[in-house]
Order: sequence, then C-alpha cells, then structure tokens
Amino acid sequence: MDLETRTYQNHVKKESWRTVLTLAYQSLGVVYGDLSTSPLYVYKSTFAEDIVHTETNEEIFGVLSFVFWTLTLVPLLKYVFIVLKADDNGEGGTFALYSLLCRHAKLNPLPSFQLADEELSNYKKDINTHSPTTFGAKVKSTLERYRVLQRFLLVLALIGACMVIGDGILTPAISVFSAVSGVELSLGKEHHKYVEVPVACIILIALFSLQHYGTHRVGFLFAPVVVTWLLCISAIGIYNIIHWNPYVYRALSPYYMYKFLKKTQTRGWMSLGGILLCITGSEAMFADLGHFSQLSIKIAFTSIVYPSLILAYMGQAAYLSRHHVMESDYQIGFYVSVPEKLRWPVLVIAVLAAVVGSQAIITGTFSIIKQCSALGCFPRVKILHTSSTIHGQIYIPEINWTLMLLCLAVTIGFRDTRRMGNAAGLAIITVMLVTTCLMSLVIVLCWHQSVSLAICFVIFFGTIEALYFSASLIKFLEGAWVPIAMAFIFMIVMCIWHYGSLKKYEFDVQNKVSVDWLLSLGPSLGIVRVRGIGVIHTELVSGIPAIFSHFVTNLPAFHQVLVFVCVKFVQTPHVRHEERFLVGYIGPREYRVYRCIVRYGYRDAHKDDSQFQDDLVCNIAEFIRTGNTGLNSNAADLKSFEDMTVVGTASTHISGVQLRKDDEVKSDSVGTSELREIHPSQITKAKKSVKFVISETTRTGRGAREELRELMEAREAGIAYILGHYYVQAKEGSSLFRKIVINYGYEFLRRNSRRLTYALTVPHASTLEVGMVYHI
Repeated sequence: MDLETRTYQNHVKKESWRTVLTLAYQSLGVVYGDLSTSPLYVYKSTFAEDIVHTETNEEIFGVLSFVFWTLTLVPLLKYVFIVLKADDNGEGGTFALYSLLCRHAKLNPLPSFQLADEELSNYKKDINTHSPTTFGAKVKSTLERYRVLQRFLLVLALIGACMVIGDGILTPAISVFSAVSGVELSLGKEHHKYVEVPVACIILIALFSLQHYGTHRVGFLFAPVVVTWLLCISAIGIYNIIHWNPYVYRALSPYYMYKFLKKTQTRGWMSLGGILLCITGSEAMFADLGHFSQLSIKIAFTSIVYPSLILAYMGQAAYLSRHHVMESDYQIGFYVSVPEKLRWPVLVIAVLAAVVGSQAIITGTFSIIKQCSALGCFPRVKILHTSSTIHGQIYIPEINWTLMLLCLAVTIGFRDTRRMGNAAGLAIITVMLVTTCLMSLVIVLCWHQSVSLAICFVIFFGTIEALYFSASLIKFLEGAWVPIAMAFIFMIVMCIWHYGSLKKYEFDVQNKVSVDWLLSLGPSLGIVRVRGIGVIHTELVSGIPAIFSHFVTNLPAFHQVLVFVCVKFVQTPHVRHEERFLVGYIGPREYRVYRCIVRYGYRDAHKDDSQFQDDLVCNIAEFIRTGNTGLNSNAADLKSFEDMTVVGTASTHISGVQLRKDDEVKSDSVGTSELREIHPSQITKAKKSVKFVISETTRTGRGAREELRELMEAREAGIAYILGHYYVQAKEGSSLFRKIVINYGYEFLRRNSRRLTYALTVPHASTLEVGMVYHI
C-alpha cells in the first residue's frame, strides 16, 4: 500500500559527514541541473535586442555585475540562508509554505478535516508553542475570520503552482534549444537554423518518451553529468579570464550596475529580463528539499555550483570584452567563448546537462500536480510510482504528453532563445514573488518574529524581484504572454475542480443519513445479512452516506460485516504508518458496522491494492482485539477521538493481530494463538484460507474472539465493494454562470479525469456501483 520513503526523513536524523557529502553530490544532478545550464543562454538573451555590446565594455561589465549580485542575493542569501529553513516536515515548495501557514493559522481548506488530524505527530511537529507577537496574533485572527483572505491565500499558492507547471514547459525548450545552438559555429549561419529546431525537437521527444521508465534507472548518471558540466564551464571560464582579461573581476563592483543603467536607461531596464535567467532553477533548491537535507543542498551550492557559475559568467565577459566585432548579435552567446577545438565535446556535455536539467523540472511538475490533486485542486490523474525505494519518483502519463506537445509548440513557434527567455523569465520570477509573499507570513505566523523583520524581507527581496518582474512583463507581446496564458488555463481548471469538489462534498454532508436511522433498524439492519464483508467507499468522515440508504432501499440485503472506508489527505506532507488508520464502531458492537478513515499526507504514495485490503481487515481486527484501546495498553497514551481509535498499519503492530493466507490448510499450523476453526466442508474449498495470528502472550476476551472469528469468516467469504457513481448538475434557480461552471466545466473535467484508485483496482466481479444525481 505504501512505498517506503527513505530520504524525506534525513533532516531529522543525525547525519554523518559522509552521508551529508553523498547527498550533496546527488543533489547536483537532481536540484542544480537547471541552474547550472543557465550560462548557455543568459548573455545571448540579454544582448538579443535591447542593448548592444560596444567597445567601452560598459554593457558587458554591467551585465556581469547584475548577474553576480543577482546570484548572490537571490539563490545564495534568500534561498540558501532563509527560505530553506521554512520547510514543512522536511518538504519544500509553494504548497509546503501554504500547508505550514494553514496549520499555524488554524485554517482548514480541506472539507474532511477532523480534530483528530491535529494530533498527528507531523501536524504538530513544526508548530511553535510560544505565544506569537501581538501583530502575529492579529494576522492569525484576521485570516481565521475572513474567508476571502483564506481564498486569496489559496489562489496565491495556486498561481505559484501554475507558474511551476509553465516553467516545466518552457525550461526544457530553452535549455535544449540553447544547448544545440552550438552547431551554428560549425555549420554556418545559412544552415544552422534548419538543423537546430529539428534536433531540439528530436531530443525533447526522446526526453518525454523515456519518462515512464523513471529517473532512478539513469539517475546515477545525473550527478556525474552536472559535475562534468560545472567543471567544464569553470575551466573554460578560468582560461578566458587569464587569457583575455585578468582584470574582469573589477566588474563585480555594484558601481558597474549604476554605469550600465545610466548609459542604457530604459533599454537597460528592459534587458533585465535576460539577466533574470541566471537564477532559473533556484526554486528547485526549495522544491526538492524533501529528497535531501538542508545542509547537503547548502554545501553543494556554496562549494561547487555558485563558484562555477560565477567563473563561467566572468569568463564569458572576459572574452567578450576583447571581441567587439561580431557577425551578428546571435553569436553573443556561450559557445563563442569556448575554444574552437573544444566546441564539439562541450556541445555534447551541454546537451546532456540540458537533458538532466529538463528532467529535474519535469519531475518537479509531476510532483506539484500530485500535491494539487491530493489537496482537491486538480482533477484526478493517473499517478505511477516508477521506483519502490526512491521517494517522489512518479510519472503522470496525461501530464507528460501534454507537457511534450506544449514544449514542442513553444520550440517550433519561437525558434529563438530571446522569446523563449522572455516567457521563461516571467514564469520564474512569478514563482519567486509568490514565495516571498508566503515567506513574509511564515516569518510572522510560524517563526513568531517581529513584523519589522517580515517587512524588511518583503521590501528587500520583493523590490529586487519586482524590478525583474516589470522587465519581464514589458515583453508581453514578445513571448511573455505564453506563461500567463498557460497559467490562466491551468488556474481555471484548478478553480473549477476545487469549487465543484467542495460543493459536491457539501451535498454529501447535507444528504447523509444519521446514525439514529441505522440504530432504529436493529442488529440485522432490517435487511438480510449475507456472508462476506461489504466495503462502502465514501468521502464522509461522519454519518452514513446517502448511497447506502439508496442501496438498501432498492435491494434489502447486505453483508454480515459492513465497513465504511474514507481515504483522505491531510494538510501535512507525510503521515506516519502507525497513525495511518482511524477505526471505530458505527452503532453498537453487535451490529458489526465499522468506520475506517485512512489518512495520507499530500506527498505520500497511496495505492489501493490487495495489500491495502489486507491492511484494512487486519487493522479492524487489531481494533477489535484491543477493545477500543488502540495500540498502547497504557491509558495515558490512548488517542481516541470522536469514538475513533488510532491504529497503525499491520507492519507497526507486529505483536498484535497478523493476517495469513494459505493455499492449503495445514493442521499442524494451527496453534492456540490462531483464531481459526477448520471444518471439513471448508477444507474442500478451492479458495485460500484466512487466519488471524495473535501472540501467545496476548489476552483476548471471549467477545472479542467471537467478533474476530466472525470477521475472519467474512473475509474468507470475500469482499464486495460498493462505489458511488454520481452525476453532477446545478440545482434549480442557479445563475447562468453557476450552471456553466457546474454543468459544463466541472462535469467535463469529472468525465475526463481518472476514477478513484480503488475503483480501478478492485475486481469487477466484486464491485457494485450505486448511481446518484447531485444537485449542487
């Protein structure tokens, strides 16, 4: 049911230096692939149109100064030393900040939220028990009071998510296209334009076609490729500095930024959209935090990535400061500064590095869509886990092919790095602005720091990012419209799905059947009880779903054991296995009706398979055995909420009830600790036998043993699954806009989205669907 996650807990463990350095080395291939390939297109995009490289060198030195200070202030100061500390139980990214704020401000964006969810160890882990400042308390109460502010916070997080998706389309296009642009120096101006686009498209098609194999199969090559690339650009940079201009280091002074803006004025400001590309991929340091540790990411950036990038940019500037006569502005790029004998080897390494960088952003796009889907903000899609050991390695077929088509459209449509850079720059800086806004709230609400510190953070970094944002936005007609259009489309999809899902859940709550109705039916529920277990899947965490009453009204027969199962996601990245299940009775014990709530974090792997079925039955058996006392015999350790008891997965209570299946029943395998009575008639059956195994030292009451025996017999008889098949329509009297959103928008997304995972994995012969119309 759950994939083992071995890396996301690294931040809570005391790591050895060997482990830290190993993680730092691995992070070079996963985190920094995109950032390390930025020298391929920064100077080319900057000098593409707005400014001209003159013999005074004021332009090239000014651009170098901007690049140096932008790399220093944004990735190094903002992300490495500040933002990385705002992790959500070791996870990073836009939704991690949003989740952190929701927990601290007591905001419950998920309709299935329960008070028991607040007692999860990961839910409470990062919450500071100290009282917040006066201003922080006011901000918290204001957010709790006004729903419009809560929706604005959600929209802000969704904007960041949409721009990350846009970045997943634009970054592979510009990285691969810039990497193959080196053929221009070998083939000549007349022929290279007919080669670049086809070659770039072939590489992109191959990149997206291989996604279903998973990055873990070739992931061991990622770090060596990026390390080789960084060493390559560092060596070339040092060579160019020594050979062409040893005094280029003087351009690192901020004075050259002033001279640059003074000379170029408006044109210089517009060229900042190209300079902005030097920090593309910086957000990955925070987004991929869950795969590594803070220390490993900091070591990798400060010791290898940052110095290599600075040397690369200084080397290019040193070369260009001695070469002013160019055939065209197109040649002001990376490859022109590479020694001629090394251009083909460097081209091959650059293409490999671009593929690695693109792979990282594509995987990040899959991850952000999975998080949106888990939190009810994106239609359900098919999620395949490509690795059983590496956390976060997923593949989403529908999204993969959509990204490929859009990426090819951008490459073929633009055919130059200038417009691709304008588009990618706006997507990048928008995500950073969202992070800055959310971080200011984290400083006040989560870290309980003074409001002056939060204001200083917003003013300092917000001013820098707003300057780049304005320079990117001014290029709206020259490519910057692409991420805005993409974000707008994805935003509409997310909002319609979130609104429709919320209204559908409200309809379920309003039409649920009270437990009193169930109690009035008596132990037999007023119907014929047949052998077996009936599993009713529902999104409700309390009450009886309407599909059950609808079913028994038309077919008055049901199974001897009823289980109402609710699989839900909570506002935390991970839920520990020992806290996964909440189990309780619905009605008196003799009714044999149970409720089981299965909780997952928004980054947890969830699979409904045979293992999940066995865990479900085994946890109900453990709940019965403990007599509502959970896993711990100490009453002070009990965690029972709303008549629900916390029960972990089967692997967490080895000393408790274990489920065994045998193809053949062996008489010598039955001991005094096995609650199993073998009858001759049962041995002749072809199906597997089921046994509950309990430790010899465990005492079980007579009533519990009888209940366990009945549950075991029901499991042997088989499990039937009752699923709801619903149709959604806007209720009478709704406005025209509401009817369009519900009847056409939400219904179209629902029909074309994936069904719930348990609806796809359970045997068709054991499935019953109950159709209902939802008027919302």
